[in-house]
Amino acid sequence: MKRWALLCGIMLLSAVAAPAQGTPKVEVFGGYSYLHTSLSGTGFTASLNGGSASVSVNPTSWLGLVGDFGGYHAGVNSFDSGIDGELYTYMFGPKTTFRLGRITPFIQTLFGGVHSSAGSAYGSQNAFAMATGGGLDWNASEHLGVRLVQAEYLLTMLNDNANNRQNNARISAGVVFRW
Repeated sequence: MKRWALLCGIMLLSAVAAPAQGTPKVEVFGGYSYLHTSLSGTGFTASLNGGSASVSVNPTSWLGLVGDFGGYHAGVNSFDSGIDGELYTYMFGPKTTFRLGRITPFIQTLFGGVHSSAGSAYGSQNAFAMATGGGLDWNASEHLGVRLVQAEYLLTMLNDNANNRQNNARISAGVVFRW
């Protein structure tokens, strides 16, 4: 009886720890990304277009460890001040996935940094960044999916001032490859 209980316990633990059949071990996303940024209390806003990419390593069917990278550009007319600029994000964190057949919703919280450059008059700088949100993938096949939407709140702390935070909205869509 003890052996039977031990065997059942080991099978239960291995079933929880092992990914479900068909669960990808790695997911790679790449696509278009839109970033709307605003500086608290100033009325300053900008719309930036670019791309984002992420890699998710999935130790279980529902948990992923994500590395997310984005690059955005704003032309002269995008900023209120008439300058052009670039913004790069690099963030890492956990992702919870709900695998429901052809539809895969997910939520994630990422922490990392942001690098901005806005012309020679403003220079460049690095600062803290955090994103939280989620998305929805449509699985076209076992190895190919379409990220219909990924919508996130993106906090950046540029300009070396704790009161100077940018509350941003980031929306992305693109292709997901799974192995």
